[in-house]
Amino acid sequence: MDNRKPIKNYADFVNALLDAGFSMGGGNSEGIFSLIPWSWNEAPPYETPVRWHTGDAETDPWEWRMRVLAERDDIVYAKVFFKKSGYITKAWAPFFIAARRGNAAFADAYAAGAVSNYAKRIYDTVLEHEALPLHAIKQLAGFGKEEKSHFESALVELQMKMFLTICGRQQKISQKGEEYGWSSTVFCTTENFWGKGVFERVAKLGHDEAAAEITKQVLRLNPTAEQKKILKFIHG
Repeated sequence: MDNRKPIKNYADFVNALLDAGFSMGGGNSEGIFSLIPWSWNEAPPYETPVRWHTGDAETDPWEWRMRVLAERDDIVYAKVFFKKSGYITKAWAPFFIAARRGNAAFADAYAAGAVSNYAKRIYDTVLEHEALPLHAIKQLAGFGKEEKSHFESALVELQMKMFLTICGRQQKISQKGEEYGWSSTVFCTTENFWGKGVFERVAKLGHDEAAAEITKQVLRLNPTAEQKKILKFIHG
């Protein structure tokens, strides 16, 4: 995608992402595709004010992660590629869902042994409340400090298998009703996030067809991508 337009602000990023369909969250260490490098030393040959961790909502990619979730309903951001963060647009969501889990409901996947018991505890808790911040999921699902690693890996598992996704952030509230600390990431089911239309499209897609279309798009974005990496990118 060498002919892509320069990305100099949030609007440029969104337009480029809608055209690409998906992107790693930052950097392209896996050799697939990323709209924004981690260091601008790795950037395309054009001048841009875009820089990480400045706090500027227009030019800081770190701010764009939550901004797309707050302002749009056609872009998801979550740990969806190589257990790392990434973006998928609504147009491409059905293809990744079809490739990762097909038309299977969570209960079917769990019964088939495709997801862990730790993941079930998290999923059931989120499903019951529709959407929950991270700290509330831990508490309500009964995860203690000794289960921290199990909780974290199960949460990534659910995102990678396209059962849960990030749907925003929420400030922590004290018992006195006052906000405190850092905001907490909020999770919901992918069905809740995308709605009926996306899953109707999933039901019409076969696994092989979905994988073939994603492969074709990856190679349009990055003709040098390796087949082995592309398969892992698609299937999680």
